[in-house]
Amino acid sequence: MIFDEFSIKTLIRPVPDFPKPGVVFRDITPLFQSPRALRMVADSFIQRYVEAEFSHIGAMDARGFLIGSIIAYELNKPLILFRKQGKLPADVLSAAYQTEYGEAHLEVHADSLCEGDSVLIFDDLIATGGTLVAAAQLVRRMGAHIFEAAAIIDLPELGGSQKLQDMGIATFTLTAFALNDR
Repeated sequence: MIFDEFSIKTLIRPVPDFPKPGVVFRDITPLFQSPRALRMVADSFIQRYVEAEFSHIGAMDARGFLIGSIIAYELNKPLILFRKQGKLPADVLSAAYQTEYGEAHLEVHADSLCEGDSVLIFDDLIATGGTLVAAAQLVRRMGAHIFEAAAIIDLPELGGSQKLQDMGIATFTLTAFALNDR
């Protein structure tokens, strides 16, 4: 199997009308069910970041945890968890954001980062950018900065990557889907 954007796309299952009519959900579970594909995805990120200068990896609840934890382990970096509201046990910072489906809140432990830290943030995909924008706001509130936002998938028509770039945050994804791609 030659690993390229096309082969990634074949392992991402489109689920029409989930979680609501008109939405095509991009399901990455088939990609994670293939040990070879998962290794290739992880290796692609590892090769990109192995010599990069950042101090921490931040992973978004919940699918961002899957790839973020692998990369944190492989690069020997501390892992910061950005969780849905009410999931963290200690003092938290919180940021509200809009999703494709409504409003949500993202939280992080208030003592996760220090001034001067540099964070590579991971999610499974960039859609409207709400989760990653909220994470970036939380990182900045702790005095740290975002090195880059990374994901497996970009949905550029929803504008999330552009929002991040407008905030001065570089983005990197392995593949992209147009909204009408099935």
